[in-house]
Amino acid sequence: MTAMAGEVVEILSADDLRRTLTRLASQVVEKARDALDKLVLLGIHTRGVPLAKLLGQQVEQLEGASLPIGELDITFYRDDLDRIGPRTPRQTLIPVDLSGRIVVLVDDVIFSGRTIRSALNAVHDYGRPNAIWLLALIDRGHRELPIHPDFTGKALPTARDEVVKVLLQGIDQRDGVELWKPS
Repeated sequence: MTAMAGEVVEILSADDLRRTLTRLASQVVEKARDALDKLVLLGIHTRGVPLAKLLGQQVEQLEGASLPIGELDITFYRDDLDRIGPRTPRQTLIPVDLSGRIVVLVDDVIFSGRTIRSALNAVHDYGRPNAIWLLALIDRGHRELPIHPDFTGKALPTARDEVVKVLLQGIDQRDGVELWKPS
């Protein structure tokens, strides 16, 4: 995404992001209770993948349990490519059979809900999980579909023309979340 003219507001600093991920990992562990061995973290490309890996590290620090972590590409499941433009497909890596598992879909920002609808369709091509939970780092509202996260790092009311940018070290050389407001 290229920079746009206007105001940039820091929403989460690197430390805030770290604390938020720790809290989210704790919430996932608490909800899973005795079913931690059934959990699978699936990051939705692009930024959901490194977030899933960071969450997996947090769960391991909290519980000593290493969770399977996968990568989910939803390109061919999208219904809005005509609006958002063509996308280059990424690799989907599913580390275990999803049947009977609890899948935690991990995404950076939930907005309209269309990405998650696509992800739900994709997941079912890889098995029938017992449950699918949704974890979104940022919930900016404006849903077009009745989809809501089970775990939210931060609810952030936004205007439709604003952009929420999640920055991650492995992609952006720094961690944080910014809100870009047009001028």
